[in-house]
Amino acid sequence: MKNIFQPGDIKMYSKEVLPDDVASFHGEVVHYVCSTFTLAREIEYASRLFVLEMKDDDEEGIGTQLEIKHLSPAFVGQQIDISVTIKSIQKNELICDYEVKVGDRLITTGITGQKILKKDRIKEIFSTFE
Repeated sequence: MKNIFQPGDIKMYSKEVLPDDVASFHGEVVHYVCSTFTLAREIEYASRLFVLEMKDDDEEGIGTQLEIKHLSPAFVGQQIDISVTIKSIQKNELICDYEVKVGDRLITTGITGQKILKKDRIKEIFSTFE
């Protein structure tokens, strides 16, 4: 693992909310706004941008936590801008704070966590559950 970042470093990621990103279950739309699932996926990816630069070829990131606090909706066609800031790096675990905005409007805030482990170690951990 490369220790190339420090607390306070920021990554940005943007995505347009698409019709497939709305809140729905089993084909039934609940709300025509960006779903929690979509937000989770995109927030995880935004924090992964750090991991992609930190991990060695024989390593991979694995999520340890994700907190999502909804503050306002993002609608289809709007662009969500995700700002991820490193809160801490403890051994091989990266903890980040994030904000998601549409323009100046705050959509959601929270925390993400990822550990960087050897791919063989991840495979070993997963095999104990098969």
